[in-house]
Amino acid sequence: MDGTSGPERVGTVVVGGGQSGLSVGYHLAKRDLDFVILDANHRIGDAWRKRWDSLRLFTQARYSGLPGIPFPAPKSSYPTKDEMADYLEAYAARFNLPIRTGVRVDHLSRQGDLFIVNAGDRRLEAENVLVVMSSHESPWVPSLAQKLDAGLVQLHSAEYRNPSQLREGGVLVVGAHDSGAEIALDVAREHPTWLSGRDPGHVPFRIETPIGRRFGVPLVMFMFHHVLTVNTPIGPRVRPKLLRHAGPVVRVKPKASPLPGSKEFPRS
Repeated sequence: MDGTSGPERVGTVVVGGGQSGLSVGYHLAKRDLDFVILDANHRIGDAWRKRWDSLRLFTQARYSGLPGIPFPAPKSSYPTKDEMADYLEAYAARFNLPIRTGVRVDHLSRQGDLFIVNAGDRRLEAENVLVVMSSHESPWVPSLAQKLDAGLVQLHSAEYRNPSQLREGGVLVVGAHDSGAEIALDVAREHPTWLSGRDPGHVPFRIETPIGRRFGVPLVMFMFHHVLTVNTPIGPRVRPKLLRHAGPVVRVKPKASPLPGSKEFPRS
């Protein structure tokens, strides 16, 4: 569709072609509803492909599949980011979901009973809009970063791929949650590394060990799917705290200092 034609009318617009968007699309397609999925990336799964090389999922493959197709990996394994990306792309193709890639939504408004979706020179009118994109693709960099020496290498986690991007010498990783902790361990293999940030705590077992795989992970999954939900008395009280302060670090136990050359500093 080009900018010279009129607006396109569609029943439902799904903004975001990641796990959530594809799952929504699966159920909309099963009900034979009119919809389209818009994704800013050029390939489905690119949001995963663009992240750091050593990234793996925090959940086992048995829990990582979408409706209709289990994840094609050993059930107790932890898929890599590229395996996840390829799975999402294959999922979209398997169900022939109406996806438009390379389409970034610029503005969403409401006019009467319709939603107006603007994406470049495209304009769509929809009865329903579901925004299911994540926020991690919009990097936030504190203003302090502009005051640092221009000779320093500064990378946001969205730009980091592997230690080869860094110069010789020490590395400060700011932010001690999952991304920061895992990147710090990745960097610490080749550089003296300092990890700074609020300690959110950590899952009290290593998820990749036999005990973690057999007992720990099922227990955590049971807690999140059956206890800490919006339908239980405790869930609504705990969820706001997790959103404000972040949940515990999953794969990494920072206080254990598992690699030489890594140090942890609390947030001041």
